[in-house]
Amino acid sequence: MAELRHSASMGNRASAGSSPVKRDDPSAPFVSASGADGGGRDRDRDRDKDPHRAPFASSVLHLPPPIRSLLALEDPRVSTSTAYRILVAFLAFLVLAGFLSLPSLWSRLNAPYLCRKEGIVLHCPRVKEPPSLWENPYSATTSWKPCAERREGGISGNHYLCGSSADLPSENETNGYIFIHAEGGLNQQRIAICNAVAVAKIMGATLILPVLKQDQIWKDQTKFEDIFDVDHFIEYLKDDVRIVRDIPEWFVDKAELFTSIRRTVKNIPKYASADFYIDNVLPRIKEKKIMALKPFVDRLGYDNVPPEINRLRCRVNYHALKFLPEIEEMAEKLAARMRNRTGNVNPYMALHLRFEKGMVGLSFCDFVGTREEKAMMAAYRQKEWPRRYKNGSHLWQLALQKRKEGRCPLEPGEVAVILRAMGYPKETQIYVASGQVYGGKNRMAPLRNMFPNLVTKEELASKEEIDHFRKHVTSLAALDFLVCLKSDVFVMTHGGNFAKLIIGARRYMGHRLKSIKPDKGLMSKSFGDPYMGWASFVEDVVITHHTRTGLPEETFPNYDIWENPLTPCMCRA
Repeated sequence: MAELRHSASMGNRASAGSSPVKRDDPSAPFVSASGADGGGRDRDRDRDKDPHRAPFASSVLHLPPPIRSLLALEDPRVSTSTAYRILVAFLAFLVLAGFLSLPSLWSRLNAPYLCRKEGIVLHCPRVKEPPSLWENPYSATTSWKPCAERREGGISGNHYLCGSSADLPSENETNGYIFIHAEGGLNQQRIAICNAVAVAKIMGATLILPVLKQDQIWKDQTKFEDIFDVDHFIEYLKDDVRIVRDIPEWFVDKAELFTSIRRTVKNIPKYASADFYIDNVLPRIKEKKIMALKPFVDRLGYDNVPPEINRLRCRVNYHALKFLPEIEEMAEKLAARMRNRTGNVNPYMALHLRFEKGMVGLSFCDFVGTREEKAMMAAYRQKEWPRRYKNGSHLWQLALQKRKEGRCPLEPGEVAVILRAMGYPKETQIYVASGQVYGGKNRMAPLRNMFPNLVTKEELASKEEIDHFRKHVTSLAALDFLVCLKSDVFVMTHGGNFAKLIIGARRYMGHRLKSIKPDKGLMSKSFGDPYMGWASFVEDVVITHHTRTGLPEETFPNYDIWENPLTPCMCRA
């Protein structure tokens, strides 16, 4: 039986071999690749010998089942060469998509360090380096550089003059002269001077050197030349604006410029646009030749003027307005003494403590104190601000609301607790820039107990050194400004032009120096919670203030250029 089966099998093979089927014959039956026919084996051998098919076949085995199904590689009725072309097209698509996404990926990898605000929350890029008490992250300090000194070839629009000195009007061609009183304290005056230069540029006018007006609070008679280097100011801005030291000689009645309403432009709204000056102020200046702009506090906007005008304001603030050399030298001495108080080189913190009697009274906030102190403060407020005080019955509710909104100055004791929660040790060297603190030594006691190394300029300098600057109150303010500017960490306790300009200048210097701006609203809630333990308070303080240190952030719409000059006045490093 075995022999019969073997002979029958050989007969079948012979018959199959003697009747070959043509491959192109449409009537030929389909033969499975798993069949034992000789033609199938020959085709298999041919495919194995094809150098282009072998790598493809091996690579196909590693494809996921969905793609193999998509390419129909598991169906032998589909031509292998067609599947190969489909795979090549698919891979080419992937390569093209990757190539097109390279610029976006590269830009993300090389994006500068920039925080973005969502509501009141500030989101900053993550960094690998551990947090430091004294410096901002390194990546934040290397992403941006000052570029306010860069002058454009021209400012867009027909109304604005070009930036080159050749285009500046001569005395006979100028559109007129503008004159301003820089009111308030030193820092408010500084902002007014910057705005005056910008307005003169917008209108193609000549600026008469601003007069520093005596302030009712400061009681100071300082002139421009008593505090700033006039020669440097005029020389530095000669390619931007024509500036003269005094009213032209041909204008005889100089008193008229200070008193006559015919020589005063009084209808300028706050944060006016450049177009407003062109349409409403310039015609009057052309007509009268010399006009005073009054009042001039905050009379120029920020996001409604050309970018070059904002850059010009930064040039004035950070480059043209230099204090007199004697002020700069004394401030450098004070900063050096702060860094060597321990015998070795040490970092120091500058604290702008705004808790003078006038600030406490003007805030209309309620503070800890005896009944006698509260009665005296109520009488003081009633005398100084009678319209706001009225009968005093509404002030308690107003004080609570302002504290919840973070609009009250921090007390010295509150500042001490916040700094300790941030991790600053008892040995921290602190320079205090402040007037006479309301409440005196008793009010300062909590801060001094927690940080005994507090010092003021009067304690750092000798009596002879300080007396030289006492003839001008603004000179003493300038010393505080410069020592705070040079500090490793600056801490503000309340708003105002002093803190705003310090933080802005430190950002312009490269964001390396920390400038801490406490969240007074959140801190008021924490201070008012009797059940919050120290560990929870520390956690709240650290998390809240992790990004409130003067990091890179877009200027508009959250800031003006004095506190954050990044958008108009800084460029990618």
